[in-house]
Amino acid sequence: MKAKKSTSISKIDIGISEKDRTAIAAGLSKLLADSFTLYLMTHNFHWNVTGPMFNSLHVMFMGQYTEQWNALDVIAERIRALGVKAPGSYADYEKLTTIAAVKGEPKAMEMVALLVSAQEATARTARSLLSLADEANDQPTMDLLTQRLDVHEKTAWMLRTLLED
Repeated sequence: MKAKKSTSISKIDIGISEKDRTAIAAGLSKLLADSFTLYLMTHNFHWNVTGPMFNSLHVMFMGQYTEQWNALDVIAERIRALGVKAPGSYADYEKLTTIAAVKGEPKAMEMVALLVSAQEATARTARSLLSLADEANDQPTMDLLTQRLDVHEKTAWMLRTLLED
């Protein structure tokens, strides 16, 4: 006789309450939206940068959008590990992001300034979730957030130096 397969999914019991998991996932969804928006902006600028700094910026932007692309999966998978569906559409990201859409066709140094602002916005989103993750004793999310903060703050600093005289 064959054993019956269970089709029900067991309740998540990882030591974080459902309320906290839901709240953390909501914050991570905002981080995912900011990260995706930043990725698109950076990739767009990589394609469309012109001027005397073309090669330097083109290569720099490629390194940045590649790092951001890889981070998207890490953030989305953390949301899923917390038992929540990760947002995955432009409409979702548009509602959740804190980064304004780029208007027009910015010049090279305008691109750099826009990326500084978007990197800092993404860092603020990550930082805003730290205390909730800490209170919930959610070390994996705290680790993810501190790693993302390190990347976004360092990238903003490096970009910002290009705007100095």
